[in-house]
Amino acid sequence: MAAATKEQILDTAEELLVEQGIDGVSLRAITQAAAVNLASVHYHFGSKEALVKAVFVRRIAAVNRERIALLDAAESEAGDGPLPVDRIFYAMFAPAIQLSQDPRRGRRFMRLCGRFYAEQADYLEAVFEEEFAELVQRMNRAFRRAAPHLPEKELRWRVHFAVGAMAHTMMDSDRIRRWTQGLCDPTRVEETIDAMVRFASAGMNASAANGAGGGVR
Repeated sequence: MAAATKEQILDTAEELLVEQGIDGVSLRAITQAAAVNLASVHYHFGSKEALVKAVFVRRIAAVNRERIALLDAAESEAGDGPLPVDRIFYAMFAPAIQLSQDPRRGRRFMRLCGRFYAEQADYLEAVFEEEFAELVQRMNRAFRRAAPHLPEKELRWRVHFAVGAMAHTMMDSDRIRRWTQGLCDPTRVEETIDAMVRFASAGMNASAANGAGGGVR
């Protein structure tokens, strides 16, 4: 019963945070919409801040666990040999893209991420740091192993650009579908993941830029 109440509070809070924003939602509004008393929220979460954190962590923690499991599998299969960069990017992209296109949870979670990005707060930044710390460390080591030909600065830029492609596709999937008249459709999830992995892998495997500036000539 307690677990069901906790999930009801989380579901309701997620919905209201998406609709009204972090600052626009009070604990009282959440309790009324969830049909629970304020004591229940304090029992399970302690404060609005803790509840907001829990809403985000509930979704992203599962995604990051799956990413790490996929990376574990790729590293295990590679053994002492080369670690294919496409396997790393698949571990990075696939769980997130799959969630973003989930017909029940995806759109709401993307809107929630948009709220968190637009309404940044110190405590949310701390949640991001905590939830992504292990994943970032593991991914950095994996990319360093897979792309030993790249200087560190170049490697970090390429990872950053790959993450940007993923985030843009997740947050704005409708636009590319309209602009390409359905030719590129993120709801075709595996096709989208495959295209993104091939694009990012080609960039990571490219030769290092010549010169310190690395500008286009």
